[in-house]
Amino acid sequence: MGKRQVLVTGGAGYIGAHTAVELHAAGYEVIIADNFSNSSPGVLEGIERITGVKPVFHRIDCADRSQMVTLFKEYPGIEAVIHFAAFKSVGESVLNPLAYYRNNLLSMINLLGEMSVRERGGCIVFSSSCTVYGQPAPEHLPVSEEAPLQVAASPYGRTKQICEDILSDTVKASEGKLKAISLRYFNPVGAHPSAYIGELPGGVPQNLLPFVTQTAAGLRECLNIFGSDYNTPDGTCIRDYIYVCDLAKAHIKALERMTSVASGTGENMEYFNLGTGKGLSVMEVVKGFVAATGVDVPYKITGRRAGDVEQVWADPSKANRELGWRADTPMDQVYRSAWEWEKRIRNL
Repeated sequence: MGKRQVLVTGGAGYIGAHTAVELHAAGYEVIIADNFSNSSPGVLEGIERITGVKPVFHRIDCADRSQMVTLFKEYPGIEAVIHFAAFKSVGESVLNPLAYYRNNLLSMINLLGEMSVRERGGCIVFSSSCTVYGQPAPEHLPVSEEAPLQVAASPYGRTKQICEDILSDTVKASEGKLKAISLRYFNPVGAHPSAYIGELPGGVPQNLLPFVTQTAAGLRECLNIFGSDYNTPDGTCIRDYIYVCDLAKAHIKALERMTSVASGTGENMEYFNLGTGKGLSVMEVVKGFVAATGVDVPYKITGRRAGDVEQVWADPSKANRELGWRADTPMDQVYRSAWEWEKRIRNL
């Protein structure tokens, strides 16, 4: 029996690339689809250096239905899809909501359209986000899967909510042909231990740790901390930061759950929060990075950023229990991995 084919949309992106590496290590045949809108061809070289195998890659826009139709015709043996392809900047989505609705929703619709018409159906792991919870009420912190979904704080967050609805409705209508797991990530950080792949944002980073590492490397004059007057112990926003390699492994666990007769609950659509269960403030991350690397990070406090949630962190106990997965990499190790990646790409 040959290797099981898994399509990874957005597989040249930050989380997608790390997941492709873990899929290869787990014995899957990986097909990557990406249009490099938020990644680069160099990522594929990094994956090859880590795995020793040149990735099967197709440059396509998942929001273009005709390209998705062609891809599925070429690979009728695809058993599962891990769907990362989406725009992902909270701030950018506030400024350009239509681009986010068009890209993120059409990508999901086109993917499900192809999966639904196949006789074999298949399994889908959806790259969702803790943004579906909005700003949870204090009684729902840490956030479990039972926490009510709030009005999203940004168009990006709303696209994740809508995509989950589209996925759920389509799975129900498939009469058992489709199974899906939506993984609600908290904040992925760090880089592969090899430093061959990592987070490489285009332009000014929208996520905290790349801004920290770019500032440490001298690319940025100083780090902007958006607001110090939040209702948190040090006034800065709190997030649950999860090592990207730990996060990538959860996708393998999700695939195994859907394809194993012995596992699962019989439900064809499930949701799991992926986080560490511990919240860190922006200031704690900055100080932690400095302590772990010995590199100074100048910063300044600026005004709040539109769309930012004050504080949110996960209750990952369901994923720990049901998927047999845990994010347990120490944060000092995560900070150092991000710094090693930054140094390598900047030739420092």
